[in-house]
Amino acid sequence: MIEDRWTGNVMADRKQIFTDMKTQNYDTIRLSTYRTACKLRFIQKKCNLHLVDVWNMIEAFRDNGLNTLDVCTEISMARLETIITCIYQQLNKRLPTTHQINVQHSTSLLLNFMLAAHNRLMVFSVKVMLSVLCGGKLVDKLRYIFSQISDTHGAMVMSKFDHFLQEGLKLPTAVFEGPSFGYMDHFARSCFPQQKKVMLNMFLDTLMSDSPPQCLIWLPLLHRLANVENVHHRVACSFCRSEGMTGFRYRCQQCFNYQLCQNCFWRGHASGNHNNQHEMKEHSSWKSPAKKLGRAISKSLGCVPSREPSHPVYPEYPEKPLNLSNIGFVNVITFSVCVCVCVCSALDSASRTDEEHKLIARYASRLATDPGHTGRPSDFSYNMNKQQRELIMQLENKNREILQEIQRLRAEHEQACQPTPERVQQNPTLLAELRQLRQRKDELEQRMSSLQESRRELMVQLEGLMKLLKVHQTHRARPDTTTGQKQTLFKGVMN
Repeated sequence: MIEDRWTGNVMADRKQIFTDMKTQNYDTIRLSTYRTACKLRFIQKKCNLHLVDVWNMIEAFRDNGLNTLDVCTEISMARLETIITCIYQQLNKRLPTTHQINVQHSTSLLLNFMLAAHNRLMVFSVKVMLSVLCGGKLVDKLRYIFSQISDTHGAMVMSKFDHFLQEGLKLPTAVFEGPSFGYMDHFARSCFPQQKKVMLNMFLDTLMSDSPPQCLIWLPLLHRLANVENVHHRVACSFCRSEGMTGFRYRCQQCFNYQLCQNCFWRGHASGNHNNQHEMKEHSSWKSPAKKLGRAISKSLGCVPSREPSHPVYPEYPEKPLNLSNIGFVNVITFSVCVCVCVCSALDSASRTDEEHKLIARYASRLATDPGHTGRPSDFSYNMNKQQRELIMQLENKNREILQEIQRLRAEHEQACQPTPERVQQNPTLLAELRQLRQRKDELEQRMSSLQESRRELMVQLEGLMKLLKVHQTHRARPDTTTGQKQTLFKGVMN
């Protein structure tokens, strides 16, 4: 339920966002699908959610502890405000200083829209709404949604998909399109009528096809609408006669060279022999006549594929995590030190990346061939005693302290880079130094991004080495428990 401190300003802010949407005259669009997509796109941009990528949103869910809560847990307004504020604050850190957003205003608008769509906000409701309305690719959003509605074997659970439809279809209802896209009980089964087992690729094929399920047809259109906002077509509209079109372009399949801009088509305008019953083809890009001729010739010669796949093909079955309950003490300490050295080195200097890769490969090879680690039961203990657990805990605490120190130093650096107006007035040359510091800060951020990418590459190589060790184990004459421990430990470190 809504706390009392929100009741005073909620209605005023909620009314403002819908009043602004009404001034756009979206209700004059005759097709409900386009009408819904335009309204949701307006809400998305009004709340600045189009600037937040889906991966940043998923990271915010994890950082704020939503992944540890049951999907049916109700979220208090205070906690939801904290989550949304954190999302926008992190967004400002990624944006240039000249394009900063008003965190408080954006938080207020988004909170009020979410309250208009939901009476009681659950964890799953927040995840669905924010992951749908944020920026990013449709395939990435659908993959995240599928991860929330699938079981441990990678198959979709129909009851969870039905729950997703209930929450997702509250978005069209919130923008007054409930009669066209309101939830009904048979929607979940109608999306996959003949499929008993729905895996990820089938889920993506269905929702990203040219004819997606009718109840969700507005979702891919919302992303197509965002992609064509800045597309310009160098052709005149046959109705309004405007020179050039922006957005979608519609070409009649019966009338010769009859084309309409998106505003005229959406509102049912027609002229001459053309009428609204004619079939229209939607175009989201512009190609000159010369490019069209060249592509037609290449296609006829078989140089261009007839159709590109809508998404990559992903593994059907997720890889199961290894059991880490029986791990030897020596392996844990050795691998912990190795991984800590690799990660710290990657953060220290990108020029040492190649050397780190070689060290990891050399260490893994030594583990596989070392005669001193032949898997004898006396070499390793399968029951970790109290002293060993305490040592591992000390290593983990030391790692946290290092991360906290890095964050503290970063905060001090940012604070030192923000001079007061009095200092600027006293020393005019400080402004030039400030520009240099900001430029240096941007370079450091780019450097950090490249280091993070190097760290991800290291993790990928670690997992590849683990798989090689696993294959090596299967070819040994007798079971090698030591190598199995190394492999399970390798996977544990990766996770």
